[in-house]
Amino acid sequence: MKLSIVIPVYNEQETLEIIFRLVQETPYDKEIIAVDDASTDGSRDILARLAERYDNVRLFYHDCNQGKGAALRTGFAQVTGDVVIIQDADLEYRPVDYPALLAPIEEDVADVVYGSRLIGGRPHRVLFFWHYMGNKVVTTLSNMFTNLNLSDMEVGYKVFRAEVLKGITIKCNRFGVEPELTAKIAKQRCRIYEVPIQYHGRDYAHGKKITWRDGLAAVFHIIRFRFWD
Repeated sequence: MKLSIVIPVYNEQETLEIIFRLVQETPYDKEIIAVDDASTDGSRDILARLAERYDNVRLFYHDCNQGKGAALRTGFAQVTGDVVIIQDADLEYRPVDYPALLAPIEEDVADVVYGSRLIGGRPHRVLFFWHYMGNKVVTTLSNMFTNLNLSDMEVGYKVFRAEVLKGITIKCNRFGVEPELTAKIAKQRCRIYEVPIQYHGRDYAHGKKITWRDGLAAVFHIIRFRFWD
């Protein structure tokens, strides 16, 4: 089984070296597809050095900042592996959880696996109450429209059999990609599992990008992809 690890990057110069090292240390046949979404902080230069250091890294660049969904659309179009993992570059999610995320697919009981910051006993940083409540609201609303019972729809760690993504065209450029992917795999009637993961959340002083506006947008996209797309 070959992994395609898609890493969207936007102004992550402080963490890129570390996350690439952690991904490379995982014991899997893998390719890394990094998509720089028009970083302005030197991330592109770091990515170029990493591509020279590791022979399994492929880089793609956006000329203007478009958002996480656009970066994933670019990355997904380039995968050659059997299983695709979304790996954020900011160290909120750690590759130490790959074995747990991959186990349901390796056991052939799942087509899609979501990590969850809200189940199980894995360590997680205590951060924003209103972010937690917002996540609960949009996850509940998403579940109502998809008839799923996910605990953490907005989680960054999502894993797919590659053939699942072949039937999905991402429309959302920003963080609306999370409810979009969820709605579309629900329509495919994929076998979906959740596993507990670690979560090392960061605050806005350290580069967190999602805001309350993205929460409101998520509500719109939940309804949009249920009825009109």
